[in-house]
Amino acid sequence: MAKRSTRSKKTDTSANLGFEAKLWAAADALRNNMDAAEYKHVVLGLIFLKYISDAFEAKHAELAAQAADGANPEDPDEYRAHNIFWVPPEARWQYLKSMAPQPTIGKLIDDAMDAIERDNPSLKGVLNKEYGRPGLDKQRLGQIINLVSDIALGSAADKAKDTLGRVYEYFLARFASAEGKSGGQFYTPSSVVRVLVEMLAPYKGRVYDPCCGSGGMFVQSEKFIEQHQGTLGDISIYGQESNYTTWRLAKMNLAIRGIDAQIGHGDTFHNDRHPDLKADYVIANPPFNDSDWRGELLKDDKRWVYGVPPAGNANFAWVQHFIHHLAPSGVAGFVLANGSMSSNQSGEGEIRKAIVEADLVDCMVALPGQLFYSTQIPVCLWFMARSKKNGRFRDRRGETLFIDARKMGALVDRTHRELSGEDLTRIAGTYHAWRGDPGGGAYADVAGFCKSATRDEMRKHGHVLTPGRYVGAEVVEEDGVAFEEKMKELVATLREQMNEGARLDAEIVSAIVRLGYGH
Repeated sequence: MAKRSTRSKKTDTSANLGFEAKLWAAADALRNNMDAAEYKHVVLGLIFLKYISDAFEAKHAELAAQAADGANPEDPDEYRAHNIFWVPPEARWQYLKSMAPQPTIGKLIDDAMDAIERDNPSLKGVLNKEYGRPGLDKQRLGQIINLVSDIALGSAADKAKDTLGRVYEYFLARFASAEGKSGGQFYTPSSVVRVLVEMLAPYKGRVYDPCCGSGGMFVQSEKFIEQHQGTLGDISIYGQESNYTTWRLAKMNLAIRGIDAQIGHGDTFHNDRHPDLKADYVIANPPFNDSDWRGELLKDDKRWVYGVPPAGNANFAWVQHFIHHLAPSGVAGFVLANGSMSSNQSGEGEIRKAIVEADLVDCMVALPGQLFYSTQIPVCLWFMARSKKNGRFRDRRGETLFIDARKMGALVDRTHRELSGEDLTRIAGTYHAWRGDPGGGAYADVAGFCKSATRDEMRKHGHVLTPGRYVGAEVVEEDGVAFEEKMKELVATLREQMNEGARLDAEIVSAIVRLGYGH
C-alpha cells in the first residue's frame, strides 16, 4: 500500500480492556497443548485476515451501493486506489467462516493466505500458511475462527481497524508474557515505548528503528501524532528486523493499522538494509548485551567513529550504528542495559568517554527493574542529539540531563512492573522543560530525581552516566523537632516496649506453670 488513508481518532482504549481480556481467555482455553510461540501465529494470522476482510467488505458494500453510477465492487483497482487490500473471493471472511466446521478448513485458510499475497505484493512472504498441517486440530481451528468472527463491532472500516488494532496489540503483549524470555524478542512493553516516543516527540520526518521487533515503536509514533493533532503521513518509517518470524509480525502489525513502512529483513550490522538513510528520529530497543553479533568481522567498519566495539558485547555497536544514521539535527532515544552507563570492560569506557566528549548525550534516564518480559534487570534510556544547538530548542551545548526514575511504576503482577501515565508525563515533561520545548515550562533540578550536569561534572565522574551519581539523595522533609527531643521520645518508647515485653514474658511463664510444666 503506497499511502495511508485518513483515520478516525482512537476511542478510549481502556474501555475495551474487558472485552480484550475475555477474548484472550477464550482463545487461550482453546490452546490445549500448543506452544504459545506456535499458537501466536495461528491467532494473529487469523486476526489479520479478519481485519483486511472487514475493511474490504465495508468498501465492497459502498461500491455496490454506487453500482448504478458505474462503480464495480469486484474491480481490485477500486480498492487499491483507496489503500485497501484487495481480498479475492476465496479469502473473504464470510466464506471461511461458513467453512469453519469442515475438516478442510486448514487448507482453505492456507489457500486464502496464498491468494492474498498473490494479489497484494506488499504482503508477499508475510502471512502464515501452516494452517493445514496435520498437527493443528481442525476442530479447535474452527472454534478460533468463530471467536475471531465476533471481534469487529460494527461494519465501518475505521472502527474495525481501531478495535482490531487494539486487540492485536493486546495479544502481542499477552503472547510475549506467555512465552517468557523469548517473547521479549518481539515485544517492548508499551509503557517503555511510550516514554521514548513522548520524550522524542516525533512530529515530522524520518523515523528509524534498526531492530524493530514487532513494530511497536512505529505504532506508538503514529499514535503520538494523532494525539497531538498532527497530520498523518508527516513521518516516514524505516525499520529492520533480523528474525524472520518477527519481521512478519511487524509487517502485519503495521498493515493492520494502515501504516506504510519500509521494513527490511536481515542482520543490521552485517546487512544494513538502509545504508544511506539519515533519520530525524532513531527509536530502538536493541537486544541487551548481545555477545553473538560477529563483531570480529567488522573491525574496520566506518560506523565505529568513537572506537571499535568489543566482539563480546554489541551495546556500543548499536549506539554507534544509531549515531551513524542520525541526520544533522536528528535525535535518538533507545533502551540499553544499565551496564552501558558505567562499564569499562573491553574498551567500552573509552567509547563512552569519546561520545560524551563529542557532546552527543542529551539525556539519561534510569528506569525501575521488572519492566520487561525478557529480563528483570533494570535498564536505562539513552537520548542523543547530533546538535544541541539546532534552533528547535534552547542551546544546551555542554549539558546533559540526568533523570532517576527507579522508584517509579507499580507492579501489575508478581514479576512485572509498569509506568503509569503520571510517571510518563513527569519524565517526558522534565526533559521537555530542560530542553526548552515551546510550552514546556521552567526547568529546575530536583534532588533525587533530576539534575542538569555539565561536561566537567561528567569528567569528574569518569564519564560514567548513571543518573544516581548526579541527582543525589532525595530531600527528606524536615519535621521541625530538635534531635535531643526526638531521641528522648525514641528512648521513652523503647523503654515502654521493653517493659511490655517483660510483662508478656512473665505471663507466658505463668501460663506454662499453670499447665503443670513449670516449677
